[in-house]
Parts: sequence; structure tokens; C-alpha cells
Amino acid sequence: MRLRILEAAKQEFAAHGIGGARVDRIAQKAGANKRMLYYHVGNKEDLYLAVLEGAYEKIRAEERELDLEHLDPPQAIERLIDFTWNYFIRNPEFLALLNTENLAQAKHLKRSTRVKLMHSPFVEMIRDVVQRGVKSGDFRVAVDPVQLYISIAALGFFYLSNSATLSVIFGRDLLGKEAKDERLQHMVGLVLAALTGEAMPSFERGREFPEKVQPPERRTA
Repeated sequence: MRLRILEAAKQEFAAHGIGGARVDRIAQKAGANKRMLYYHVGNKEDLYLAVLEGAYEKIRAEERELDLEHLDPPQAIERLIDFTWNYFIRNPEFLALLNTENLAQAKHLKRSTRVKLMHSPFVEMIRDVVQRGVKSGDFRVAVDPVQLYISIAALGFFYLSNSATLSVIFGRDLLGKEAKDERLQHMVGLVLAALTGEAMPSFERGREFPEKVQPPERRTA
């Protein structure tokens, strides 16, 4: 029952935010009543925090399965980028929950002791990859693992969270398969270029770019 409640709540909070979410709808979707919901989870804010913690626990658990410690450092970073990108695509509710909590200035997440503990081993895993890369000569600099992860996450998060407006602005379907594959290539190339100090590979886009528009000649009187 608790799992059904949390899944229904995740969908509700992702769709409507904490302010617009309704406990009645959550209970109905979970096949429960409000009394059972409060018994298993607590009030609305407790339920929201439980959903947030569950969302972070899920991504951290899958990250631990990446086996980065047994890959060459460049391969490990590529796998981490690939996983992060595709996890965001597969779990749009996660992005929605992050947006909601950031609008609330992490008010609810600050109450959690579990989330901070989840991040510690993950940061150390990235630190190990970076240190191995510097030692092997693959990487030029031992970057802060927290900054590295934030940069990787940001490259995907911004793109996906703003894909609707960006698609209109640039006149492209940024959520088409070709565009998403191209974005992943770009992110991998960009991050590895920063770590290795080597030039970023140029990828064939198969697209012609319009020539730069020249300003009209100024007329003289």
C-alpha cells in the first residue's frame, strides 16, 4: 500500500506541484482512502518529502550499478554522462520534482537526513574516477567531483527542462531522436575535452547552416 501511495503521489506532485496536488486524487489513484494515506505516510508535506527522498534514492541506486570503478577513466565519464542523460529522459517526473523543490528553495529537502547520506558515496565514486584519470595521464586536471557532476547534470537538465521554448527559439525539434543523440554526443565531447585538454571532436551534423546575413550597405547622402 505504501508503495502504491508513493507512486501515485509522485505522479500527482510532478504534474501539479505541491501546491496544486490533491490528497484525494492521490488516495484514489492508489486505491486507498485518506485515513490509510495518513497512516502509511503522514500529512501532505510528509508525503511530498517521502516522494523526493524516493526519487533521489532511485537515481543513486542506479548510479551505483554503473560499475565506474572498473572502467578506464574516459569510458567511466562517458558512461556517467550517458546514464544521467537517459535517466532524465526516462524519468521526466524526476525533473518536474526538482523544478518544484527549487521553486520552494529546497524547503522540504532541508528536512531530510537521508538525501545527504545518499550523495556521499556517489561523490567519492566520481572522485576516484578523476584521480585515476590524472594518475594514468588521461586527464589533465583533478576537478572537483561535485562541480563535475553538477556540470554533467546541468548539460542535460537545462536542455530537457527548456526544450519547449528552445525548440521554438531555434526552430528545431530538440526532442526528436536525432537531436537527442546529437546532444549526447555533444555533452560527451565537451566534458571529455575539458578533462583531457584535447580539442573537442567535430561531429558531422548532416545539416546545412545558413550563411551569415550581411548587414545592408549604408547609403551615403
